[in-house]
Amino acid sequence: MPRPTIATRWLTGVLLCSASLSSATAAQAKDQERLRLRSLAATCAQCHGTDGRAVEGEALVRLAGLPQDYLLSQLMAFRSGERQATVMHQITKGYSPEQLESLAKYFAAQPPQK
Repeated sequence: MPRPTIATRWLTGVLLCSASLSSATAAQAKDQERLRLRSLAATCAQCHGTDGRAVEGEALVRLAGLPQDYLLSQLMAFRSGERQATVMHQITKGYSPEQLESLAKYFAAQPPQK
């Protein structure tokens, strides 16, 4: 078997570095998206508790672990005015439908408080 040339070894090294960088870039993008979503969800913590786990015995709804479709339908109902609320109709209008969908997905993925 012929010995690889310097150019072949160099190209192999470049390709390996490139693959490693694209993997690191993908991981970094995933981390940034996770941080963005967690920051968005933190805006709900004042009323619904950290990660949607409201304080035991409070009247506020616990969001953690509720079905994603249910959460999204309720958020959209607040946004449209279909569901009455004291402040949620105003709050939901501050988010895009995509952000509300992301929030529903986030809270549905959180394990409910035991």
